[in-house]
Amino acid sequence: MKKQILIVTLSIAISTACILLILNIMERKSEAKYLGTRVQPISELEDNPAVWGVNYPLQYEDYLKTVDQIRTRYGGSEAVERERSPEDPREVVAQDKLKIDERFITMWAGYAFSKDFREERGHAYMLQDQLYTERQKVGQPGTCINCHASTYVGMVKLGQGDLEKGFHALNKLPYVQAAQHVDHPVSCIDCHNPKDMALRVTRPAFMKGIKEFKKYQGVANYDVNTMASRQEMRTHVCAQCHVEYYFKGKDKTLTYPWTKGLEADNILAYYNEIGFSDWAHKLTKANVLKAQHPEFEMFSQGIHAQSGVSCVDCHMPYKKVGAAKITDHHVNSPMLKIGRSCRSCHNVSEEMLLKRVNNIQDKNHEMKDIVFDALVKFIKKLENNPSHPQIDKLRGIQRDAQFLFDFAEAENSNGFHAPQESARILLKSLHLIKKGEELL
Repeated sequence: MKKQILIVTLSIAISTACILLILNIMERKSEAKYLGTRVQPISELEDNPAVWGVNYPLQYEDYLKTVDQIRTRYGGSEAVERERSPEDPREVVAQDKLKIDERFITMWAGYAFSKDFREERGHAYMLQDQLYTERQKVGQPGTCINCHASTYVGMVKLGQGDLEKGFHALNKLPYVQAAQHVDHPVSCIDCHNPKDMALRVTRPAFMKGIKEFKKYQGVANYDVNTMASRQEMRTHVCAQCHVEYYFKGKDKTLTYPWTKGLEADNILAYYNEIGFSDWAHKLTKANVLKAQHPEFEMFSQGIHAQSGVSCVDCHMPYKKVGAAKITDHHVNSPMLKIGRSCRSCHNVSEEMLLKRVNNIQDKNHEMKDIVFDALVKFIKKLENNPSHPQIDKLRGIQRDAQFLFDFAEAENSNGFHAPQESARILLKSLHLIKKGEELL
């Protein structure tokens, strides 16, 4: 009797296992069918994401969601309504950060950012927000559009098939003219090869910048599109834009300052060596620098990058849609999808993970606030001492301290990408300010 029960039980277990195996095979086949089906071919110069969306509707549906405006603790952007005007057709904009914190006006006195500086919005707005910013009134170069639009097709056409030539041609144009050569914000073509959907880098500035950085590391003739691993490419496609940069020479060539390394003080040393500055500070006459959005540089110093994690792993994590497993193309904060972004590696509750992130960002915000106060006070003291016998040295201190602080401030993770590195940079900025105070 016991033997018969054992046989029946074993038969049921084997049958169940077979059924589960068959279902799993069917599911995998369904995934393969979805991922491999192309309704229509995509041309080499197709930059309209809607056309790509015919073949990849799930990814395109996510891409369209970047219009959302949801705040996290220290990021994201609440919608602010405004009246349309002939100069600016936008009915909704992001919060005005100059009104939230007037210290920015002092730090950037005499620079376009002191006139208009708003909270960042999603990729859907990257083209129109740059086109209609008040900063355009001072005349921005076409170089800026490299990070605010899908530029690959425009560059290829301007260069008559030569991407590098088209890149330089686009840089030389005024921004308003450069905008006439693009049609979309970031698009599928900027990161994917339409032939096989492989990840690729399309921005010449990044190709050259990463080549210089690899040379600094001892790797000669680095070609990112043939030598980078797929996991590295899952960061590099984002790093095409989320970086520190400057405009080189009379042609305003977009350049990434990585020949001495990616750390903020390495970049500052590079700028000091070549004598570059963005503008002369209106209050102190110091030749100063504006840090941009150095997420890649800061992230590269953190534990996640050192552990082989990519930007995509956190900001575009895998998700299940029916039988298909896809990369989430609704690019936004990992804090809005902790279950997929964080818990795939960290086996603790979402509540604990969010608490940890908030703790890091709260402390970083506290440090930035202390240094920002000290910097603004130093600038005002320097303004009131234009004839100081060591004024040139004092202006140099402002330049260095301001750039280091701005580097930590402009990096949009609020310290999370590399908490210790962000704290180190802020401490160096504060140390410089204290040296300036002693000279005064």
